[in-house]
Amino acid sequence: MAGLARSVAAAILLLSMTTFGFAANKVIIILDASGSMWAQIDGKPKLEIARESLRTVLQSVPGDDEIGFMAYGHREKGSCDDIQLIVPPQAGSASAISAAADSLKFLGKTPLTAAVKQAAEALKYTEDKATVVLITDGLETCGGDPCALGKELKASGVDITADVVGFGLTADEGKQISCLAENTGGKYIQASDEKALQAALVETVAAPAPAPAPAPEPAPAPAPKAAEVDYNLIPQAFLKEGGEAPKSDVYYEVFKDDAKGVGGDNVNYGYSGIKFHVPAGNYIVVASSGGAKVEQKVSLTADKATELSLNLNAAEISIHARPAPGAEVDRNAQISIAYPGGTSDANYGEVKFVVPVGETKITVKLGAGEASETMQLVAGQIVDKDIIVGVGKAKANAFYAQGGEKAETDVSWKVYKAAKKLDGSRDQVTYAYGADSQFDLPPGDYVMGVDVQAVSTEQPFSVTVGQMTDVNVTLNAGVLAVDAPGAEGFKIYEAKKNIQGERMQVTYGYGDKMQTTLAAGDYVLVTNFTTDKADKETPFTIKAGERNELKVE
Repeated sequence: MAGLARSVAAAILLLSMTTFGFAANKVIIILDASGSMWAQIDGKPKLEIARESLRTVLQSVPGDDEIGFMAYGHREKGSCDDIQLIVPPQAGSASAISAAADSLKFLGKTPLTAAVKQAAEALKYTEDKATVVLITDGLETCGGDPCALGKELKASGVDITADVVGFGLTADEGKQISCLAENTGGKYIQASDEKALQAALVETVAAPAPAPAPAPEPAPAPAPKAAEVDYNLIPQAFLKEGGEAPKSDVYYEVFKDDAKGVGGDNVNYGYSGIKFHVPAGNYIVVASSGGAKVEQKVSLTADKATELSLNLNAAEISIHARPAPGAEVDRNAQISIAYPGGTSDANYGEVKFVVPVGETKITVKLGAGEASETMQLVAGQIVDKDIIVGVGKAKANAFYAQGGEKAETDVSWKVYKAAKKLDGSRDQVTYAYGADSQFDLPPGDYVMGVDVQAVSTEQPFSVTVGQMTDVNVTLNAGVLAVDAPGAEGFKIYEAKKNIQGERMQVTYGYGDKMQTTLAAGDYVLVTNFTTDKADKETPFTIKAGERNELKVE
C-alpha cells in the first residue's frame, strides 16, 4: 500500500515538475471530492492516497510558484453546483492546500467539466501561461461535456492547459475524459495502478536526449573526500519511550534548526521506514501520526548514521463499527474521534488512529442510531475495540394492492416514532426516497409513512437489533391516466359531497395529459378547456391495483 501511495505521489510530483516548474506560472489543482473517493485500492481509501500524495508533492513545489486549490462534491451530496475555489493561486500556498484537502468531506457528485471551466475563468486575468490540473476518480455526472470544454478553452485564445489524472479509472473511462487534456494541448495520465502509472509517466514525461556535447578538457583530480554514509538520519517513532512503534503510517519532516525552525526550510520528508541523507548540520525532526505529533532536535554529520527515537506519547486505537453484536463491519457507519487538541470524523466502517494521551471520545453514527464511548488513554496503550451501534434494518416497499405490483416511482418515505406527543403529533426520525429504501434504526416501535403522488398512508412496524424488517405497505390504490386534447388542466375531486354539498379536491394537473396515483374509490374529473369551451366533468372509479385510462374530448 505504501508503494502505491508513493507511486501516486511520484506521478503528481512529476506532473508538477513538468507543469508547475517549467511551463506554468499559475496553477489550480482540482481534486475530486465525490463520494466515490471512498473506494479502496489495496485496502486504503483513494481519498487518503490523494491527500497524502498532495501533501508530499506540495512540499517540493518552489515557494514562489502560485498554486491554487479547488474541490467539488465536498459539501452537498446531490448538488451539481458544489464547486469551490478554496485556495486562490498564490505563492507559498502548500500548507493551506494540504490543510484544505485534509478537511474535505467526500460525499457529492462529479461536476468536473464545470469545475475546470471555473478554474480556467479564475486564471484568465493573467496573460501568463496557466494550467489546470484535474485529479478525478470518476466521470462527469452533471451533464457537462469535457471534450467540448477542451475545444472551447483552446479556441478562447487564453493560454490555458488542462492536465487530467485519471485516478483508478479504467482505460475505457479514461478515453472519455482524456479529450479534455488533448484538446487543450495537455496530458492525460492513467493512474489506475502502480504499473500503469509508471508506464504513463514514461510516455508523458520522457523527452528525447539532447545531442552529446563536445568532450570537455580533463579536469584536475578532485581532492580526496571524507568517507560518507549512505544515510545519516534514520528516524523511528514510538508510542512511548521503549514501547511499540505505531502500526499506522508515521510522516517524518526534517527542518533546518535555524531562527525559523519548523516554520522555515523543509529539507526532506517521508513516511514510515524512510532513511534520510542530508548535509551535516543541525536539524529539527518532526514525526506525526493521526492526532499525535512530536519534534526533536538533532546534530548530523556526513560520516555517521544517527538512529533517532521519537516519543509520540500516544496510544493507538483500532475501532470497528458494527450495527449489532456479531455483525459485519458496516462501511456506512461514520466514526468520529475527539482527542485532546482535535477531531477526526472522516472515518467510515473501521479506522486505525494514533491519539495523544488523555481523554478520547469515540462516536459512531449509523442511520438514526448512535453509540459513543469515552476512554482515558495512556502512552503506549493499544486498543482494538468493536463499537456496537445497536440498530436493526427496515426495508420499505409500497404495493398498489395486496400481493400486487410494486410502486417504483415518486415514492417518498418518512419514519416516525410510534408514540404520539401530547398534541397528537409524532417525532420524525428519518426519511428516504424510492423503492427498496433501507433504514438503520434503534430498536423500538415506529410508523412508516409513504406518499405516492396523491396517495398517503401509514403502517406501524417494529425494529429489533441485528434483524431486517420488511415493511410492505399496501396503498389500496390504482393509477389514472387522462388524455384530453386541447385541455389546459385538470382537477380531481372525491365523488361524494360533504354536508355543505361540496366535493373535496384531491389533486390537480396542467396541460392536456395527466397521470397520477389515487386511492381506490369514486371520483370526478373536471377538465378545464380554453375559454371557448366549457369545463367538462367526468365521473370515474379507481380500483386497487388497476389502471384506468380516460379519453376526454
